[in-house]
Order: sequence, then structure tokens, then C-alpha cells
Amino acid sequence: MSATLMVDIPDGLIDQPRRIHARGLVAGEATLTADFTHADGSVWHSQATFLITAEGVLDPDAATPVAGDWREAEPMAPVWALRLVSPALDPALSDSLDARHITLRIQDAGGAVAGATLVQRLLAPGVTRREIRENGLSGTLFTPADHGSYPLVIVLNGSGGGTPEQRAALFAAHGYQGLALAYFKAPGRPDYISETPLEYFQQALGWATETLHPKNDFIAVAGHSRGGELALLLGATFPERISAVIGYVPSAVIHGTLRAGRPDEPRDAAAWTLRGQPLRNIWQDNPAADWRAFDRPPQPGAHIRQAPAFIAVERDQKNLTAARIPVERISGPVLLISGADDGFWPSVDYCERIAAALGAHQHRWSVEHVRNDDAGHAIAFPYIPTTEIARVHPVAGVVIDGGGTPAANARANRLSWRRVLAFLATATATRGEPA
Repeated sequence: MSATLMVDIPDGLIDQPRRIHARGLVAGEATLTADFTHADGSVWHSQATFLITAEGVLDPDAATPVAGDWREAEPMAPVWALRLVSPALDPALSDSLDARHITLRIQDAGGAVAGATLVQRLLAPGVTRREIRENGLSGTLFTPADHGSYPLVIVLNGSGGGTPEQRAALFAAHGYQGLALAYFKAPGRPDYISETPLEYFQQALGWATETLHPKNDFIAVAGHSRGGELALLLGATFPERISAVIGYVPSAVIHGTLRAGRPDEPRDAAAWTLRGQPLRNIWQDNPAADWRAFDRPPQPGAHIRQAPAFIAVERDQKNLTAARIPVERISGPVLLISGADDGFWPSVDYCERIAAALGAHQHRWSVEHVRNDDAGHAIAFPYIPTTEIARVHPVAGVVIDGGGTPAANARANRLSWRRVLAFLATATATRGEPA
């Protein structure tokens, strides 16, 4: 039998697990490679060497490589282990919705070569994309294929700003209207997070209710990092409008502008306002604030791991209390996702405190905290490269170590996304009912 390399689902959604399988291999060492050129022009590559037995088969989901870019028997490892070979030529396309074509190749000990292509799509068949530039809003709406009534998920980015179209598109693939709502660094919005009025989101919620007519008036808000902080804050501020909250590595307290504010203002300036007044943030006039970990790497040549600064600032109890997000006001289920090796801020501690506060106030709806051991800050959807642990902050331009390992972050992407979809299915089916 000649060598063959197969993908059980050659073309499908990006979050869809695939089984990569080779057979007809000569016993001995075989090398499996994956290559991918992103729409932004960046080039990615992964490879691993396996010891093939007399049966001549390889299942990367079950086999541990003897060498290479991954050393675990992990689903879709050739994809999440892709590492950057050359940078983006056009960073503006880094969040492209274009289908990803990943070329797989295996060469066995006898020199035989076999190949296959794996296609990952962010847009499901029939999903429509519409830019929203009305009623003062900036965003992109994704709607499932037919024209029925669907629950709505509003997706919020973090301190990098922009419009989170990829996640919103995936929600539409799973039967929700997905609104990628931008609030800064996007068309028609300010360049910085500074003094973002919560009324902007109130306006978006009203527009969505009146224009999109979500099924059973169900509106969930899902945010990552500063977007997670914002999602909890919105749920607590507009509980009558928001049915469920999903916080990816969120904060339990309100922070200042930090790295995302205007260059001419201090980093403890207000990020959020309500009724024209700035919301108190934990950094403001805080004697415990220590910016050294925020600005300097732990040792020369390393990347900035800023989480210790967020721990130090909480030593002042007065500021900690004043900046706490009143999550007990949320009127719906809450899903929290954290990484135990989060280098950005202490998301596990934040999530534990949020869950404890909801429990202490006898929250009537479900509260779930998905803690991802050994994972960092960049938890997203599954089957994407997770090797870029340290990344340039889109606004500040400094390199920040987000924490975690490629394998742990890939596992967190896979398991947390599964929980998100299950959480939404339950929340929409039990709309308004207590747990």
C-alpha cells in the first residue's frame, strides 16, 4: 500500500475538529508538516517526527512525536502548533474572515511523500455579513442562513480595540445573531478607550432590540480581557437588557485606560463614564500602584509580564472596594473563563472573586467558572495557532507575555469554546428562569 494522508473533514468550520490520518507508511521515522499562508501575508509552519510501527499508520491525535513543534498527543496539533516563519505584510488583514488553507505533508522512512489540504472557514454557508454604521454605532452583524428569529450575542474586544468579526461570525455559524460591536479604534469611533460612555452600549442594546428583534429578547454579551471587564460592567449597569454574560479572562474591578488611553493622559485616567461622570478605577490616586512590572520585563531580554502590577494595586482596600464591579446586579447566568498562567492580569483570582460575590448574594441564575490550568491570557476559539505567547499590544506597541504554553492554550481554546456553546444553549432554552 502506498503512503496516503487524509483529513476526515477536508473543508469545514474553523472550530470543527478534524481527524488527520496517515496509512501505508514504511516503519521508522516519518515527518508530518503543516504550512499556512495567512490572508495578511504571514507564513506559518509546523512539523513533528513520529516513530511508525510495522502497521504503517499514524494518528496524530493519539501518537506522541519523538521530536518537533509539539510533544503531546493532542487533537489538531499540526494546526495549533503552527509557528510564525515570516511576519504579516498587511497587519490590517490579521482578523480576516478568509478561509484558511493549510497544506499537510508526510514523508516516511522510505522517502514516500503524501499530502492533503485542510480548509478552515469562519463563515458558515449562508451566513450574511452586514456593516453597521447607523444610530451612532460601529460594528458588523452576522446572521445565520435563513431568516428566522435568533438570539443575539454581542461580542466585545479588549484593550486592542477594533471589531471582533471572527468570533461574531462563529456565533452566527452556531445559530445566533453575532454583533461584533466596536467601541474604539474602529470606523466612526475614537482611537482610544479613554472616557468611553456606557450610554454608547445602552444605545446599541436599544437598537438591537428594536431592529434585530432577538428571539425571546435574548441578548448575551461576550467580552475578552478589557472586553470581559466591560461585559460584566454592562450586565451590572443594564440588567434589564442583558440576558447572559460571558467573560473571557475578565477583571473583577474597573481599571484605568492603562495602555489603551490617549498619549497625553495618565494611565490611571478613566476608561468608562456613565451620565457624564467617570467611573472610579482602582489605579486612580492609589498609593499601592506600582508600575514597574507594567513597564519592565522581569529580567533583561524577557518580555513584559505585567500581572504582578495588577496584584500589587489591590493592596489598597479603599480603592479595591470603590472599583469593584457590582456583579450582583446582573440578571442572568454568568460564564467566566480564566487562565491559571495569565501574564496579563490575575484572571483566575478575578473570576473566583466574581463567582464568590454572586454566590454571597444568592445569584438566582447559574454561575460557572472554567479555570484553564497552565493557560495564559489569549483564550479564544479552537484550532488556531497558539505559539505566539508574547504579542505586540495593538495600541501601546510594547511586547507583552500573555502566559501559558502552546499546548495548554490550545486546550483552553477547545474546552472553553465547548463550554461557551453549551452555556448559550442552556441560557437561551431557559430564558429568564433561575437556576
